[in-house]
Amino acid sequence: MLKVIHLGLGPLGQKIIKYAVARDFVRIVAAVDPAPGISGRDLGEACGLDKMNLVVSPDLATALKHSKPTVALVSTVSSLKKIEPQIIELAKAGLNIVSTCEELSFPWKAQSQIAKRIDKACLDNNVACVGTGVNPGYLMDFLPSVLTGLCQRVDRVIVHRVQDASQRRIPFQQKIGAGLTLPQFHEKVAAGTLRHVGLTESAHMIAGHLGWKLEKVTEDLNPVVAEKDITSGYIPITRGLACGVAQVARGFIDKREVIILQFRAAVGEPESYDRVEIKGEPNIVSTIAGGVNGDIATCAIVINAARSVVNSKPGLRTMVDMYPIGYCLNI
Repeated sequence: MLKVIHLGLGPLGQKIIKYAVARDFVRIVAAVDPAPGISGRDLGEACGLDKMNLVVSPDLATALKHSKPTVALVSTVSSLKKIEPQIIELAKAGLNIVSTCEELSFPWKAQSQIAKRIDKACLDNNVACVGTGVNPGYLMDFLPSVLTGLCQRVDRVIVHRVQDASQRRIPFQQKIGAGLTLPQFHEKVAAGTLRHVGLTESAHMIAGHLGWKLEKVTEDLNPVVAEKDITSGYIPITRGLACGVAQVARGFIDKREVIILQFRAAVGEPESYDRVEIKGEPNIVSTIAGGVNGDIATCAIVINAARSVVNSKPGLRTMVDMYPIGYCLNI
């Protein structure tokens, strides 16, 4: 059984806790969240569960006074710069780390200096760290990378993730701009607070696995505009308002598009699916009809990765060089 500490008890972190207690191979021994109203509470009660007789600590040092975990599950922030101090502190405490931080999934190209510092801290303390989730971390990077194993030649990789955001948690619907006017949407885009984080990292993960050296990666982001009134989301959306986001990342070699990642998430989207297209020898098209529920899958993959991270080589790892991740009930 793996002894686990969890950091970050927002909506996603609470769901991870709920999933973790249903698994026999992990045991939550500590939790950290400094937020008023959460710190000092019983962990189970804070997550809508029965009492667990485990008090949420305000910081890591306090949590480690009375527990000896081996793995830290971290669902705090999306920014690599913001999470770096947390990762360094966890590594120095001798903890292997699984994080939902999108920019941690493959930071070697976009933020190489921070990646090097995190890698060194993990190597110095003989622990492994990985950033993962449903996307980035699996559907738009790891999965297409693995599918290329069937190919003699790969010319282009195209991935589509299209989802009805009505089924996602409220913070996700807010993150994609559902219900905003178009000026409000573009204002948040300009401020950098509205976008799907991770497409650039996914493009670099695929390229790194294939041995491709991308000359550049571009991203385009536009609102999905409601063509009719929508009532399936967390708030009513009238015709003409933004109901989601359409984002595309493109990776180039010799001015040719070799990686195209298309992400579309909108409240009321008529069809959800995940599709990987590989152009090469042979051509491959793999579609998951109905798509993968991002909240369920992200929580599940974080827990499943706990077993893999302790069996992986020390350092900052990525999903393509991790010990294989799969469902596990007990070990």
